[in-house]
Amino acid sequence: MGVDLEEYLDRWSRAHGDYDVRSSPLTRLWLRIAHRLASPLAVRGVQPTRVTAVGLVGALAVGGVAALGGRWPLLAAVLVVVVALLDGVDGAVAEMTDAATAWGRVLDQLVDRVGDLAMIGGLWALGAPGPVCAAAAVLTILDEAIRSSASAAGVAEVGLVTFAERPTRLVLGGVSFAAAGVVPTAAVPVATVGASIWLVLAAFATLQLVINVRRRLLGVPRHGSPTATHEQDGEPRGDR
Repeated sequence: MGVDLEEYLDRWSRAHGDYDVRSSPLTRLWLRIAHRLASPLAVRGVQPTRVTAVGLVGALAVGGVAALGGRWPLLAAVLVVVVALLDGVDGAVAEMTDAATAWGRVLDQLVDRVGDLAMIGGLWALGAPGPVCAAAAVLTILDEAIRSSASAAGVAEVGLVTFAERPTRLVLGGVSFAAAGVVPTAAVPVATVGASIWLVLAAFATLQLVINVRRRLLGVPRHGSPTATHEQDGEPRGDR
């Protein structure tokens, strides 16, 4: 179970379309933290699905805790940070113990979506307009559906990065809850601004995904190989 940091970075890179981890200091820092937290769990043989399950509980709690109002959104912000860490740790444990599975990936994505909806629900409970929250939720789920369909068609993950990635949503939700908890009297405008920014980013992400996916898959037969797309675009294949 003794997978050092450099080996873990290589494994993570291969699992994410050969993305060059070392070219991004922030990504490298995040993975370093995940590796540090996951190492003792991997040594003890903890199953990554158990870490994911704890993350699910935390994700579900975010919206409920935020809805209590007052200073409680501060705890919701802390939970967002915990959920974000667990989201990285479960994947790190899976890679370090060679326990990564297709089902684990599906479960991880499911927990992420629950977390997204819980944060939006928390913003709504704090006073953000219902239509804005509903639109943000729909577009977020739509974005991930487009991403999943494109991945199934052969588009590498590194080609599907948008304005509103999961880390951006976690930061937005966490900062909004923290601000609402620090100044409870401003919870409604803070939640409204947070939800509105989420909606705008999700809308731009939808447009970005549609354009990128169309560009990469245009001209590929329904049951054709994605290789043709990359050759047509003059780009090397990025899938593993």
